[in-house]
Amino acid sequence: MKEFIKNNRVFLILYTLMIATSAYYLLNFDKVQIHLNINKLTGNAVIDVFFKYITHLGDGLVAIMIAAIILLLNARKGLYVLATYLTSGITTTILKKHIYDIDRPHFVFHEYLTHYKVNYIEGVDMLGMRSFPSGHATSAFAIFISLALATENKILKFTFFAIAFLAAFSRTYLSQHWLVDITVGSFIGTLFAIMFYFIFMTPNKFQKLDKPLLKIFNP
Repeated sequence: MKEFIKNNRVFLILYTLMIATSAYYLLNFDKVQIHLNINKLTGNAVIDVFFKYITHLGDGLVAIMIAAIILLLNARKGLYVLATYLTSGITTTILKKHIYDIDRPHFVFHEYLTHYKVNYIEGVDMLGMRSFPSGHATSAFAIFISLALATENKILKFTFFAIAFLAAFSRTYLSQHWLVDITVGSFIGTLFAIMFYFIFMTPNKFQKLDKPLLKIFNP
């Protein structure tokens, strides 16, 4: 555990700050007002397009493709990333479809809070139901935090965290989710990434798989 904390100190600090900041706003402000304040950030054409496309890094198909590529390059890391993605995704799906039934921002503002003006990004198909937790945020953090923990390169660790954060934040920026949705989604993805790290990536575990997938079957 000490070695894990030492090697991932920057990520752990950044994630703790992110969760602490989000928790501060969620505990002190109404989720509608938080969303309206974030929505004020929209309007810049370049930034709008950026978030419109980076949000797809949390898509299930993209996550599977990334996991498959990693699996071909390194079976051990690929299994780690895939296991993290699948278990976190199943957890979020169960919460979203069978436990919580929370309306998304677009539905709430369109049906109930019509007196508020919300800016939407052109070309983004708006969803209305099953808001909590965010599947995209879960997937983004599951995939990219797994990659961050699996590498020893500090620049890559920061880069992967930044990608996960931006992909998750895009869901609120695009008015597809509330802040609480992406916060909990990020926590689920990160929790499983850390859990499976200790299963797959600690020394003396699955080291025979630490090679490209094809070389395992054709040594």
